[in-house]
Amino acid sequence: MTTPSSTHLVLIPSFNPGPKVYQTVCEARAQWNPVWVVVDGSTDGTPAGLSAMAAQDAGLDVIVLAVNGGKGAAVLHGIDRAAEQGFTHALTMDSDGQHPAQMIAEFMAASAANPACMVLGVPRFDASAPSLRVKGRRVSNWWADLETLWSGIGDSLFGFRVYPIEPLRRVMRRQRWMRRFDFDPEAAVRMCWAGVKPVNLSAPVRYFRPDEGGVSHFNYLRDNALLTWMHTRLFGGFLLRLPALAARRMRRGW
Repeated sequence: MTTPSSTHLVLIPSFNPGPKVYQTVCEARAQWNPVWVVVDGSTDGTPAGLSAMAAQDAGLDVIVLAVNGGKGAAVLHGIDRAAEQGFTHALTMDSDGQHPAQMIAEFMAASAANPACMVLGVPRFDASAPSLRVKGRRVSNWWADLETLWSGIGDSLFGFRVYPIEPLRRVMRRQRWMRRFDFDPEAAVRMCWAGVKPVNLSAPVRYFRPDEGGVSHFNYLRDNALLTWMHTRLFGGFLLRLPALAARRMRRGW
């Protein structure tokens, strides 16, 4: 896409993704303008490579952070800067090639048609998906449904989604959590609490093997412990908000 959008941008947080990031960025740029990459303290040589790409492409901006702060922290840095430049919505996607760049325009159109909503991708898994992770996300999704009184979050963990920027900034600035792997599910829940309605769109996801250039930073023990602590906190917040959430559900039907 050559005509830049003044309202919607693609935001790609990136931490040591390996060479796959270059293909991801090229595919995103073929679909949208502008594309921003927030390099979150990467040490794999990709900051220099991405910066070189940006020097040749006015539709690509690369923001290099010196210290790794986590996915959520990188997204917050990006949306703060985007808000300063007048953008209203950001589509987030991973840098490792798992997310479907070919669907960027469709998600952006859904956001433009529903600007007060968040557009959440619902993953369609193929044979490349690790069965343990597919089964494990069902647990997190069940908790997210409970914590929002089944407000319509199709999938709490899939990071291919479009956020209205100002509500997300408010949610993140009010507390110190959702800065790392917990960002995606906590953002979905807290945005629902804030009255941002979800719109769900199905999207394919592919997991790449190491010999295909796939890089995963997921740690089963560490990250599942983080998700457990997150849902413990969110459940406490849910109990405090339960009367208001129940009343809203009765009024609006969601």
